[in-house]
Amino acid sequence: MISASPPQIELRHLHRVFEQTHAVNDVSFEVYAGEVFGYIGPNGAGKTTSMRILATLDEPTAGDAFVDGFSVVDDPDRVRRRLGFMPDYFGTYQNVNVLEYLDFFARAYGLAGKERLRAIDEVMDFTALDTLAYKPIDGLSKGMKQRLCLGRTMIHDPSVLILDEPAAGLDPRARIELREMIERLAAAGKAILISSHILTELAEIADRVAIIEQGQLLAVGSVKEISDGVQVRSTARVRVLRDGERLRNWLAAREGIFDLKIEGDLAIFNHAGDSEAEVALLRAIVEAGFPVIEFGAQHKTLEDVFLHVTEGRVQ
Repeated sequence: MISASPPQIELRHLHRVFEQTHAVNDVSFEVYAGEVFGYIGPNGAGKTTSMRILATLDEPTAGDAFVDGFSVVDDPDRVRRRLGFMPDYFGTYQNVNVLEYLDFFARAYGLAGKERLRAIDEVMDFTALDTLAYKPIDGLSKGMKQRLCLGRTMIHDPSVLILDEPAAGLDPRARIELREMIERLAAAGKAILISSHILTELAEIADRVAIIEQGQLLAVGSVKEISDGVQVRSTARVRVLRDGERLRNWLAAREGIFDLKIEGDLAIFNHAGDSEAEVALLRAIVEAGFPVIEFGAQHKTLEDVFLHVTEGRVQ
């Protein structure tokens, strides 16, 4: 979804060079309020470097990045007040419980008095940590620590959230619960940039994605837009009541059919068309007189698109 309002996150021809390594190479994209934007690529592709620049933890070699209209180079203090950054790893502290941890970060953001207490209560309620308020954080499970890190990230109610591998190491239930929290935050109007290697789950919540490799942006858009652009093939299955051999010959003579296999009266093949092309194909099969009893298609996934677009290169 592309909003008519200005973007909450904007990267403009961003570059970051470390000696001989061009970690981020002319990267530009935008993220809007209420949007979950997936940022994917192999290890070492430049994702974390881009996020660290957005979080004002690093400076670009060239180009600029903006959060809520403020430059990370020229206005880093204003950026920090509007942004919450959840790194892929965060430290825990001995002899500190959940409440004390959140209270520390609330104070660090300048929250005081009733405003600070209200922010802590809201965050603990949102992350379901209220029953663990006095539990030492070094005794929390991985999932609860991730909830706590998310709570720390949103304690000052930022309009933009940058989440670097938030689901790493979580069990299935914890990943589902984290995904639900992210969806709720987006529904509340926050712009969310999230990197993840769990592409199946990211595809379920991301409105758009950017694919980066060796510091260069390869594609930006919805999964459908990118997959349509790169022509990743889908797999179709057609089962007929009879005439399997005739169906083989009919399909083999048709353009756009690849890797055709026949198993009795079941035909399995790849094709480069979209959903409309599948409708037209099914209609043509029926009109040709084949008694179709099953038709299904396995559509292109984010994993398919990622594997097709990237080459597995590292820097």
